[in-house]
Amino acid sequence: MTDLLAELTEGARADARAREQALPLERIEAAAVAAAPARDALAALAPADRVKIIAEVKRASPSRGDLAEIPDPARLASLYEEGGASAISVLTEERRFKGSLDDLRSVKSTVSIPVLRKDFVSEPYQVLEARAAGADIVLLIVAALHQTRLRTLHDLIVGLGMTALVEAHTAEELERALELDAKLVGINARNLKTFELDRDLFGTLAETIPSGVIKVAESAVAAPKDVAHYRQSGADVVLIGEALVTSDPVSTLTTFLAV
Repeated sequence: MTDLLAELTEGARADARAREQALPLERIEAAAVAAAPARDALAALAPADRVKIIAEVKRASPSRGDLAEIPDPARLASLYEEGGASAISVLTEERRFKGSLDDLRSVKSTVSIPVLRKDFVSEPYQVLEARAAGADIVLLIVAALHQTRLRTLHDLIVGLGMTALVEAHTAEELERALELDAKLVGINARNLKTFELDRDLFGTLAETIPSGVIKVAESAVAAPKDVAHYRQSGADVVLIGEALVTSDPVSTLTTFLAV
């Protein structure tokens, strides 16, 4: 079976290296340092008396193909903010998700809530370009990275004033995430090597996440009952993409937030 995560990570790395040919490391590092300070994602996503939602700008995925054209990501993100989202996730992977850093830039310039760069990050250059583009949060997928590289990237993200969303989908990966002292931890119901879904995985793993860590449930959300399921299983935050880009985002968010 093809390891989709490895394929996606290598493709994203190759694309980043191509961008580095046009904009060398020293220049992107200077741009990252010069960027306006990152927004406080931990404050925005802190546990509350109701679930919080990270709403995703997502055109396509390897598992479902094309989802929505999204000609104006900033407009969609504005609707998400209007609907009550606490943060915006922007897929910037180009090959299979049809996203870009330009999407992230346009979203960041429009909304007042934190923006997540969701991509297959494995190189410091990708972290620096995320900050230069305005990202407040950067996704790190434990399954894609050796622990030394995972720690290096986590520390760089934090050092640049951003927040790392450290994503796991097994007990061993969660243990590795917690070794970093990560403050924002995601449990993805989708196995990124096979793309199979297990909606109950979050509840199984979340019990071992210590207090003080914000718990994010990812994937397998199609209806309010799915958000309620995650909330009852201990989720502070739910990340939602497909269900929003294929519906009226404001009304759907309103319904999801009412659980």
